[in-house]
Amino acid sequence: MSNKASPQPIQFYKQHEKVYPRETKGFFQRLRNITLLVLLGIYYFTPWIMWNGRQAILFDLPARKFHIFGLTMWPQDFFFLTLLLIMAGLSLFFFTALAGRLWCGYACPQTVWTDAFIWMERLVEGSRAQQMKLTKSPWTPEKIRKRVLKQVMWVSFSLWTGFTFVGYFTPIKELASVLWTFDASFWQLFWVLFYGFATYGNAGFLREQVCQYMCPYARFQSAMFDKDTLVIAYDEARGEPRMKGKKRNENADKAGDCIDCGLCVQVCPTGIDIRNGLQYECIACAACIDVCNEVMDSVGKPHNLVQYTTEATTEGRKTKILRLRIVIYASLLGALAIGFLIALMMRSSVQMDILRDRNALYKVISGNQIENTYNLKVMNKSHVDQRYQLVIEGLPDANVEMVNDRVVKAGEIANITVQVTVPKDKLVAASQTVHLKLSELEGDSPDSITEETRFFGPSQ
Repeated sequence: MSNKASPQPIQFYKQHEKVYPRETKGFFQRLRNITLLVLLGIYYFTPWIMWNGRQAILFDLPARKFHIFGLTMWPQDFFFLTLLLIMAGLSLFFFTALAGRLWCGYACPQTVWTDAFIWMERLVEGSRAQQMKLTKSPWTPEKIRKRVLKQVMWVSFSLWTGFTFVGYFTPIKELASVLWTFDASFWQLFWVLFYGFATYGNAGFLREQVCQYMCPYARFQSAMFDKDTLVIAYDEARGEPRMKGKKRNENADKAGDCIDCGLCVQVCPTGIDIRNGLQYECIACAACIDVCNEVMDSVGKPHNLVQYTTEATTEGRKTKILRLRIVIYASLLGALAIGFLIALMMRSSVQMDILRDRNALYKVISGNQIENTYNLKVMNKSHVDQRYQLVIEGLPDANVEMVNDRVVKAGEIANITVQVTVPKDKLVAASQTVHLKLSELEGDSPDSITEETRFFGPSQ
């Protein structure tokens, strides 16, 4: 009989341990709180702002209209959205290369909503130590009350978040009315519940796991970092060797400034130890800076044992702010921003597509009159009903008749048939380039658009 011990199973996956971030105070925490309140305020209150009798910001997908205060965008304006997305991507590259993960620590929706959920959890269950004690304690009426109350707050907040999100695509007052009277459509209810569930899952349940395992930005950020990028770092030369308690008292002349209290780990929302160096899980929230400064005050040591710095500074050289990648990102971003503003200012409130009559290239009328027929698709992108005037350029003595001329309502696409006739002896070629100019007749500053087409006639 063998006395060999049975082999132990190999664990490929470590069981997740919940992170209980300790509450901290300080400059960076106050800055994060202000940012959180501003961003959540913008998100939750913007849909309720009215502008000229309608919701100020509304992405009306069924009507294919995007209202942004006084500006109405149409599917034909999709390239503006493309420009904005490109600018957002370049901004992320620019600010990451310049100042590290400021986006993650202060403005990322995952961070903002997670902080809100953590605040509610602290409000109900108490401090970090009280939360951990509650988790380990047996189920009692008091524990059940706290856990139920926390879940009620979390679920209510999540549903309100989902409701607000859908309110950007359906008029929020109308959405509130149909939900209150239980007349909401299946899809309205589905999306409110879906985004509410996503908020609860990401910010309430998964929390730091989104940053650690799911977010791609954490994985490729290192490609955008260099030695002059601003990061949060522990001053190892000053802090080591770290000692605490009796050992520190006995070796006061040899001990570093770090008293090994572990508070920098306790306040970290992703549960890392910043003293182990820069890690991809670090979201640059600066909680470790605030708490370490508090500890340094208590032991009479200077601040910034943990601080915002650069690798260049730790190596003893001056940090270069203006470097090639920063200049390239800033130049591209500036050029795109200028181009976007120019394109937006030059954006016409009328759009016209010209389709020629497919039945015949031309018709001969009264022996010497040549007629071409065009079908115009006219889109009124203004806020008022419009009537239009059409003239043809490049064809002398031409007569233009809009067969089914009518008022085009705001936001409407109208099909208008146009007949252009010209004396045969005025044609200079069997096919020549002409321009149709469509002008608005209503409004304080009428707009116009000119499109090129061809006019055909008999061979000379």
